[in-house]
Amino acid sequence: MSAPVVLRVAATPAFPALVLRPWSMEDVAALVEVSRDPALRRWVNSAVDDDADGARWVRAQQRGWAAGERFGFAVLETQPASVRDQLVGNVVLKEVAPGRPVAEVGYWTAAHARGRGVASRALEALTDWAFDTFEADGLERLELLHQVDNLASCRVAQKCRYDFDTVLPAAPPSFPRDGHLHIRRADA
Repeated sequence: MSAPVVLRVAATPAFPALVLRPWSMEDVAALVEVSRDPALRRWVNSAVDDDADGARWVRAQQRGWAAGERFGFAVLETQPASVRDQLVGNVVLKEVAPGRPVAEVGYWTAAHARGRGVASRALEALTDWAFDTFEADGLERLELLHQVDNLASCRVAQKCRYDFDTVLPAAPPSFPRDGHLHIRRADA
């Protein structure tokens, strides 16, 4: 992907519009702030404790875009009266390769934005973009994995029509508990 990709999700009567765009170094301070949440830290694989960690994490997202194999989007909530959009989450499409029929999606939501449909709305936008962009290269299905005790992620998967497929055994240290595999097909 040579051109920057920005995805927009319209506002609803209950929730503001969302903008999904590649991560930038200007996001580091907000990333560090939302990463302090113990609930978020429970589910993510890499801890962001300070600005140096945040900068490393953002650079890793940027390298994924440059390589064309991992597309991480900062999810921002737009407020009409606000000068700056507020970071509310992250969605990612990973393990994308021409001719490969499957890729993986992931997401997280900042504590202050939970319960407002951020993850499901952002995941729907990412899913549509992934199939629109990569189906001609052979992408047939997207996989979503989460730990079995992450009930919120399970609800997001179901809401976004990612069908439950199987229980995956734990694979410590990255995945210390059993997981759920959900699948969404291009024709769903």
